[in-house]
Amino acid sequence: MGMYNIGMWLFERSVGLAALRNKKAKLWKDGRRNIFDRMSESIKPNEDIVWVHCASLGEFEQGRPIIEQIRKVDPSIKILLTFFSPSGYEIRKNYEGADYIFYLPIDRKSYVRRFMDIVKPKAAIFIKYEFWLNYLDELGKRNVPTYVVSAIFRPKSVFFRPWGWAWRKALKNFTTLFVQNEESKRLLKGLGHDNVVIAGDTRFDRVAAIAKMRRHIPIVEKFKGSERLFVAGSTWGPDEEILIELINDNPDVRFVIAPHEMDEARIKHIIDSVKGGATRYTESSEESDFSNKQVLILDTIGILSAVYGYATWSYIGGGFGVGIHNTLEAATFGLPIAFGPKYKKFQEACDMIELHAATSVKSAKELKEWFAPLRDDKEHLERTSHAAKEYAEHNCGATALVVRTVFKKLR
Repeated sequence: MGMYNIGMWLFERSVGLAALRNKKAKLWKDGRRNIFDRMSESIKPNEDIVWVHCASLGEFEQGRPIIEQIRKVDPSIKILLTFFSPSGYEIRKNYEGADYIFYLPIDRKSYVRRFMDIVKPKAAIFIKYEFWLNYLDELGKRNVPTYVVSAIFRPKSVFFRPWGWAWRKALKNFTTLFVQNEESKRLLKGLGHDNVVIAGDTRFDRVAAIAKMRRHIPIVEKFKGSERLFVAGSTWGPDEEILIELINDNPDVRFVIAPHEMDEARIKHIIDSVKGGATRYTESSEESDFSNKQVLILDTIGILSAVYGYATWSYIGGGFGVGIHNTLEAATFGLPIAFGPKYKKFQEACDMIELHAATSVKSAKELKEWFAPLRDDKEHLERTSHAAKEYAEHNCGATALVVRTVFKKLR
């Protein structure tokens, strides 16, 4: 633990230096300024608080169904939601489902004790990742029921390395570990853990709720008109390059592209590169004439999950970088899904490839070869769509299992 604590100290100092020139680092630092004073002023003593921690926005989408179900079961319980990353906190800092929303103070022993003294959580829930050793140690010392949800463990992760003893020790502080697959349970059993439950991924419950809502988006509806629509979500530069070729080869199909980051140079490149005309969502209205526009660029946040509801096919970005983004939002609407080659760390992507609901592509040529039969063969499209939708529906239920378990301890 000595090296770990030195690492936390060095990390805090390095972010402070980076904040002088990096916007994200500045948000990270400024968001934690006077955090204990702000927490003390907000959080009332003697409240029954369930603490839910998410690394960033993706983990929030996994934690959200749990937060909302806890609220439904017992509205008297207060929810504290923490984020590690600015990309989660800054977007969800006004989320109405939680009573208190803060950045997570860095994992240094003195900070952790102050955090616990203020919050006094009745239960702690970590979403998928983020195994902070001092927080877990302090939760164990205070006998706080602690859970990890939608977790995936792999043979190469730190817990199974010869030098990973501190992380293996930290796992003993979990009351229950809710994992996504059989391999994770088997690996944890090898470390002596019998408190492991295969619950799946809570995101299935979240996307099912989104699909039921069927949110109405007039601009997208007007843009689509009577044409078939292809939605590409959370795209990066390499994704957009192969999509541009697909777009220019399919003038009779309309496309929505939702970049993961609003990079003006990339947006301009898309607009300049597509032959059928492109426009931005933020420059459109219900009165806009889209007759000479083949592409709508979704240069806004918060509506992509609903836009999939208007589509016939989908592409999910990130697969040429660190890994693909959320495929389940598309699957819940029964969309065939394509993505780049870096998908193997994502259980749902592997599952859907096996079920022929999704495919991985390495080039524009492979993307076009996947798309053509789905465009031209109605039966093939229906089979693929059914496989995606059935997979999403079959895997719902993790939220209810987690919340039932948490309440058994709370009561």
